[in-house]
Formats: sequence, structure tokens, C-alpha cells
Amino acid sequence: MSSANVTSPDSLAAFARLCEAQVMLVGIARAIDVIPGMRRDLILHAGPPIDWNRMAPAMRAAICGGLVFEGLSDTIEEAETLAGSGKIEFAPAHDHAAAGAMAGVITASMPVFVAEEKNSGLRAHVSVNEGLGKALRFGANGPDVLDRLRWIRDEFFPLMQRALEISGPINLKQAIAEALRRGDEVHNRNKSATSQFFRDIAPAFVATHAPYDHIEKALRFIGGNDHFFLSLSIAHAKAVSLYVEQCGVGDLVTVMAGNGVEVGIRVASLGNQWFTGPANVADVKFFDGHGAEEATPTMGDSYITESIGLGAFALAAAPAISAFIGGTVEELIGRSERMREITMGEHTDFRIPALGYKGVPSGIDVRKVVSSGISPLINTGIASRIPGVGQIGAGMQEVPMACFTAALSALDART
Repeated sequence: MSSANVTSPDSLAAFARLCEAQVMLVGIARAIDVIPGMRRDLILHAGPPIDWNRMAPAMRAAICGGLVFEGLSDTIEEAETLAGSGKIEFAPAHDHAAAGAMAGVITASMPVFVAEEKNSGLRAHVSVNEGLGKALRFGANGPDVLDRLRWIRDEFFPLMQRALEISGPINLKQAIAEALRRGDEVHNRNKSATSQFFRDIAPAFVATHAPYDHIEKALRFIGGNDHFFLSLSIAHAKAVSLYVEQCGVGDLVTVMAGNGVEVGIRVASLGNQWFTGPANVADVKFFDGHGAEEATPTMGDSYITESIGLGAFALAAAPAISAFIGGTVEELIGRSERMREITMGEHTDFRIPALGYKGVPSGIDVRKVVSSGISPLINTGIASRIPGVGQIGAGMQEVPMACFTAALSALDART
């Protein structure tokens, strides 16, 4: 057997951490109050580092919306000038113990969910999911988008904060394991997980004794967004990755993310180094009236869910997702199951009933990816290149092999 197909003891130690991590939702807070190094003049974004002048149009539009939301600019046009002036700093959310879907823009006053890995106390931070369609994370920045963000900050956030204080910590690992048993893959399909979260948190909302109309609007917001739990799934995966990275050993991939121009990965033993390749347009099911010429290439931090065995690695748990991302159920399951060839084992807690309760393939091994020529699959939403339009489709894509060959070279250079 080739040495590339044998997982090293260090990698198995990292994989053990991936499986044993215990992540709880412990609260919600303003980004500037909890995210390490957060400042008012710092904008966090998805994917590896990128300068303003190289950013995809959807990410630039989301950043401009964020600057107006923060009151740093009065108009989108003024925000674009400010963003290019050098007075605003941009950094990957992953560099600040955070993550965000699609453009992944996080600004200082945005509320972020706080997830804690119990063994280590390490915390991850992810913004509240706005819903599908026209949302800041897809590059929409019109008045309706900004008004919703202000409502999330000014009314929804303090109510959710109080509700979580009343409910106490929520076990995200248990919630995800249950959602896999109930038809979600917990990346592009979160219908069951959202329903379960709604059931868990609704009594606490009522117990806040806030004005009835505030409670009603907040619960309708959660219950009307089948992707609400996505933020919590990302927060869970980011907390797991921080716990794995803490051990500092192994060839296990801890992060996969895109900024619309490049896709980057991180590896457990290589710290905060990014290894990148060109972003491409996914194998997509477009919404009516949209096509590939309008699509933003791979963008978002939510692919960290695949890094721990969810999303495209768990499609057998979610046959109904084929209607959203395209392809037949059989094709999707076949592609998903192929991921077992590039992973370190089955997750001990995330299991799929339709496969006889086999664990999802977890622990992407850089060496196995390169030796097999099989790139990891990711599920993704697609943002329009046209600022303000929002989401135009969803689908699947392979992470560029260039990311893994670069990472392997760095790993080999250490030996």
C-alpha cells in the first residue's frame, strides 16, 4: 500500500479531535465585543486574504452595504470610495475565529452567534442568517436589505440574547446528528435543523416577556427561513476546526473557503497558512432567468461544514436536496460516497440511516487527495456578479486541486 494511502499517527490524532469535539451554542453578541481583534474600521470577509481591488463584485457590494450599515458612509457610492481609500482594513473572518456564508461580511456592530468547544473553551463566531434571495451575503445592499440588518441588530439581537440566557447552552453537535437522521445534510439543506432549533428556542422567546409583536416577528423570522440554522452549522464546524488546529499536527484539512476569486484551504499542522487555487463557477442549478454568465465563482466560508463531513459529504442523508442543487439522488449519493477515498475515517457521531447508520466520511487528508486525484466536493449557493441582485442558484463544485498540491509541498518541506 502506498504511504500516501496510510494515515499518519499525527493525522489520526487530529481526526480524533474532529470527532470528539463538543460544541455548544452559548450566546449571541455584537462582533466588536467578542471577535478577537475586531474594530470599527475592520471588515471581515469570506475566504483567503484579498485586496479590495481584486475582490469579486458581489463581495465589494456586500462590503459597501456593511459600511453604510455601520454608519461609516451615507450611500453605497460613498462606501465604495471609502473602501478603496486605504482607511478600511479587510481580513479573512477565519483569521479572527469567525466565519461567514457567501461574501461572509462581518462588521463591528453585527450580532454574531457564539459557539464554544467544551474541551478547550475555544469559541467561534458567525453572523445571523438573513434568509435566501436578496441578502447582504449575496451582494445585495438595497434599503430593504439594510433595514433588515438594522432590525436584526436593534430588535432581534437583544431578544435572541435574552432567550439564549433563559434556555441555556444548546448542544449543536446533538442537533446536527439529529438533523442528519431527519433529512438534512446541514449545509444547503437545514430544514429539519431549523425546525428543531425553533422548537428548542420558542419557549424561551415567550419567557422573555418582550412585547408580543417583537416575539411574533422574531419567531416568524426564524420559522420562515429554512436556512436559519446554517449559521449555527458553520459556527459548530468553525469551533471544531479551532479545536483540531490547536493540536498543531497532521495532514487534515481544517478550512475550505472561497472569496469569489480564489479558493483556499488550511491544514491542521500548518497553522494559519492559506493554500489557494482559482475559484470557478459551480455545477449549478440556476434560478429562472439567470445563467452562468452572471455567476460569481466559488465564494463563502460555509464549506467548512464539508471539512468535518457535512454538506456534500453527507448527501445520502438528504435526498430531497437534489431539487435544490440539481442532479439525481443516485448521482449525488455516488459522488458523496466517493469522498470516503480521501478521508481519514467515518465520523463517530454523524451517521446516515439510509446507509445503515454508517458515519459520514470525515477528515480530509491532503495526501490522499493528491495521490488519488479526487478533489473534495462542496455544496454552494451562487451569488450574481451584478451588485444588488443576490442569489441566483445553487449547486456543487470540486475544490481546486492546486490548493492541495501547494499544501502537500509545504507539508513535505517540513520533513
